Amino acid sequence: MYNRRRITDPNIYQRHPRRPYNITRVLTQLRRKTPRPLILACALALVAAFFAVRYPDIKGASVGSYVTTLLIALPSVVALFRYLEPGRAVLSLLALSVFGYAIEALGVATGFPYGPFYYGDALGPRLAGIVPYLLPLSYAPLVVGAVAAAWGTRLRLLHVLYAALLLVWIDAVIDPGAASLEFWTWPESGAYYGIPLTNYAGWLLSGTLSTALLLATGQWSETPRPALLDSATIATSFWTGVAVLSGALAPALLGALLCAYLLGRRSYLRAAK
Repeated sequence: MYNRRRITDPNIYQRHPRRPYNITRVLTQLRRKTPRPLILACALALVAAFFAVRYPDIKGASVGSYVTTLLIALPSVVALFRYLEPGRAVLSLLALSVFGYAIEALGVATGFPYGPFYYGDALGPRLAGIVPYLLPLSYAPLVVGAVAAAWGTRLRLLHVLYAALLLVWIDAVIDPGAASLEFWTWPESGAYYGIPLTNYAGWLLSGTLSTALLLATGQWSETPRPALLDSATIATSFWTGVAVLSGALAPALLGALLCAYLLGRRSYLRAAK
């Protein structure tokens, strides 16, 4: 006969308590896994946000706006050329630029798909007097970052929708601050810091189209480079700072959460490479 082992430990069937979720530990891990240049860039973005809010009319502000936009876009543009073939990278950026101009011009001219709005003079000269020349530099890196952050879903449709929702999240951080700086204006005030909810429905539509366009022109197949998220992360830091300094609580909280999320996804992509 088999000898049965006698159980003498009274705690063997007791359920061990789960370790409590420690947000401080999570943030510490994110900081350790984030490259120092990216941390420095995010810190400088917060400084730029301070000057944008407190000294909007300072001499050279327009030049500073161009330089800041270029520097924010640079990391993801460089990463895109290292991730894709040069021809694919150029085609992707050109396609996003043309799409960005087209959808924004349609929005200003007709109110579709964002609702009636117009650009202010703070963003400088505009193409055909409608859309600022700066638009591709600020828009394309956000789409690139969203597509990279959404990587990991097996179905292409889910990937596109995931990235589009991330773009809506990004815009929920950007728009209240941009409106307070008079970068653009909605004549018909809305429910979210003066912004109509149709704007976010429009971003869901345009984000879906731009995401699908980027994946089609770039033919993404390998795990994205983590640096593809850097421009979106730096931009989010800037607009989170603007929200804080403008007293907009909801965009500030959404921005802080988005920064943490993007850094987490960056760590995921780094581990997956």
